[in-house]
Amino acid sequence: MIGLKKGTVKLVPHQKEWNENAESIIKLLKQLLGDTALDIQHIGSTSVFSIHAKPIIDIAVAVAVHDLKDIMPYVEVLRQHNILFHEEAVAGQVFFVIEDGDIRTHHIHIVRRNGTAWDNYINFRDYLNAILKKAMMYDDFKQKLAMQFSDDRKSYTAGKQEIIARLLSEASIWRAKEIAKNHSLSGS
Repeated sequence: MIGLKKGTVKLVPHQKEWNENAESIIKLLKQLLGDTALDIQHIGSTSVFSIHAKPIIDIAVAVAVHDLKDIMPYVEVLRQHNILFHEEAVAGQVFFVIEDGDIRTHHIHIVRRNGTAWDNYINFRDYLNAILKKAMMYDDFKQKLAMQFSDDRKSYTAGKQEIIARLLSEASIWRAKEIAKNHSLSGS
């Protein structure tokens, strides 16, 4: 199952179909955005194999634009494929959603390549997939919040900010060590 009523929180175990669905949306976005999209990745909790997640697929798109406002000419093309521009965005991102009535199925975050947002999305996903103990800690925390705020997604999201910030810091250090290790193994 993919999708969740807007404003609600329900966590479900990881589903294989999430990855398949993400791949189909990534393929569509590559077609629609062309060379403007430098990289497109499945991110968020649905991309972490060992944890529960809201069944909403998060996709990050790294774009080759000078200013994120330069993505605005694509709004109409995306809308024609039910990918809707959403005013509610995080600073430094352009945000789109896919919805079916009052059921939200996808969040699409358009960010600059090599920016903090892109690095955070990728590092967080890779760190939690690599370090099961951290993934389980995050999962436990999220499940407690979901029980407390099942009808209040804003409070659920706000409640995760501190643990996410801590895990992002750890993920950044982990990534730097992984790069250094791979660099030394390649003999460079």
